[in-house]
Amino acid sequence: MIKEVKLPEVSENIEQGDVIKVLVSVGDEISIDQPLIELETDKALFEVPSTEEGVVKEISVKEGDVINIGSVILKVETNAKEKKEKTPEKKEKTTDKNTEKETGQNEKGEELNSAKKPEKLKQVNEKAHSFESQRNPESETESEAADKETIKASNDPDKVLAPASPSVRRLARELGVEINIVSGSGKDGRISEEDVKNFVKASMNISGSTSIHPSGRSLPDFSKWGEVRIEPMSKIRIVTAESMTNSWTAPMVTQFDKADITLAEEFRKKYSEVVKSKGGNLTITSLLVKICSEALKKFPQFNSSIDVNKKEIIYKNYFNIGIAVDTDRGLLVPVIRNTDKKNIVDISAELNELAEKARTKKIMPDEMDGGNFTISNLGGIGGTAFTPIVYSPQVAILGVSRASNEAVYIGENFIPRMLLPMSLTYDHRIIDGADAARFLRWICEALENPMYVFL
Repeated sequence: MIKEVKLPEVSENIEQGDVIKVLVSVGDEISIDQPLIELETDKALFEVPSTEEGVVKEISVKEGDVINIGSVILKVETNAKEKKEKTPEKKEKTTDKNTEKETGQNEKGEELNSAKKPEKLKQVNEKAHSFESQRNPESETESEAADKETIKASNDPDKVLAPASPSVRRLARELGVEINIVSGSGKDGRISEEDVKNFVKASMNISGSTSIHPSGRSLPDFSKWGEVRIEPMSKIRIVTAESMTNSWTAPMVTQFDKADITLAEEFRKKYSEVVKSKGGNLTITSLLVKICSEALKKFPQFNSSIDVNKKEIIYKNYFNIGIAVDTDRGLLVPVIRNTDKKNIVDISAELNELAEKARTKKIMPDEMDGGNFTISNLGGIGGTAFTPIVYSPQVAILGVSRASNEAVYIGENFIPRMLLPMSLTYDHRIIDGADAARFLRWICEALENPMYVFL
């Protein structure tokens, strides 16, 4: 029997994705939950598992394709017929519709609902849905608003519902744009976020506004001066660019300091084997995760977000720390949750696992969401200092550079000590410079004496 394997719904507002890599070939024998393709959306890059088992007869996608939810990925020849012969017949057969709903099968024994989805596929859907709801607290309101617009349009015969996703409709509402008068550049006139933004820019130009957003400036023809190569931006790079642009609208200041980590380095070396036996690597970063969790308790304004429209400050009573990870696809930021409730061993093991998943394209969207504070450690690469950008809606980020041995004047002598340069960038709308200096100094003192954090 030939069956189609289709791209499942991975998240509420995701309608399509880019095929980065096809992991199987025609003739391969595949099993349920086996990865078929690597798919990249504007949320993350992950593997799509198979919902069927059998021999691959036809592959409908190739690398670089953009496929929609519900599109056929491949066709497999299954052994469903043999299984049916081995399965004893049921005592009763019925085609009653009510019975079908209860059992989830029709008279041929085919599934009518998703109650028996393969476990891995269910996890992908659940994680993606969890990520979407956490990433955008207004997602429920957004969907409700979209439903209301659909109902309103259906009740009004003179109004045609504009083809746009709920996220695009929300953007239009936030910018004060009537979605129905925006021209869509997508298939069948579908409206994208870029269409809404271009409409706003055009409206501003028509109204006589002279302000031009830097990203909207036309570039010269660089090929006039030499050979060029043009490559499309990846989904991750597009999201990073948009996120950094949004973050840059906040006034940011960077505070610098150095921590004497001589004792911390001795502590790290002494207990590294113990932590390694538990599946982790004891690093300065894992120590900083625990220290920053305690610092956020002491300075709650660093564990907050600001709502300018409502003129409110949201203080968070939970502690989730994001760790910037360098990958071949760009910067990813997995999040370690509830760091205040975990010890150094647990944090080190989880950090090691998340970093590995990020580098091997196993990281799921919800594992990169919900962070309150971020640590970016470039010490392994080099450099003496840098000014990281805060990840909105967070209000602070800690940058860590390479440690080095320096002569420190103690008492009446210069003594070699290992110093770690750190950079704290913060949102100046909610954090004052004096508070930032105290916060960073507290972290430095905790690193200088690892037991200090327990006082």
